Amino acid sequence: MESRSQEPEAGSQKIEVRGQNQPPARHADFCLLPPGFCLVSPVVKLKLMSELVPDETPREDVEIPLPPASFSFLVLSLRTQTELQLGLLRYSQEDKAEPNLPLARHSIDLMSVLLEKTKGNLSMEEHRLLENSLTELRFRFVQVQDDVAKAAAQKA
Repeated sequence: MESRSQEPEAGSQKIEVRGQNQPPARHADFCLLPPGFCLVSPVVKLKLMSELVPDETPREDVEIPLPPASFSFLVLSLRTQTELQLGLLRYSQEDKAEPNLPLARHSIDLMSVLLEKTKGNLSMEEHRLLENSLTELRFRFVQVQDDVAKAAAQKA
């Protein structure tokens, strides 16, 4: 008898986790973690990260304004992350980026899942961005994999 109610409260949602007529749960009833690591409260309020009040402490470094959260930004973030894992991007001229092929393959697989799960729910522009990014990353993965194999053969 789990009831869930959603009531918007100034940018947050109220989700009732336990039944209305049930006594409050004790920590030991449902969790194996130490106290303080589990939610025992029957009501959990969720807020978007963008709605949280930022820390008002002054920072010495320059803060760059973040772009708005969008599907395109998500795809470009995942793409850049994968390019870093493939060793295609560098932080500086001195750094020689070593590819992490298993991690890059996992990121490409995650983007493939995203493409599959959003099929029919994307605009044409979003679909093309994701599909083209995947195609390019797969091609570059094969190139980097071949380069790594050639370098290993030359060392041997």
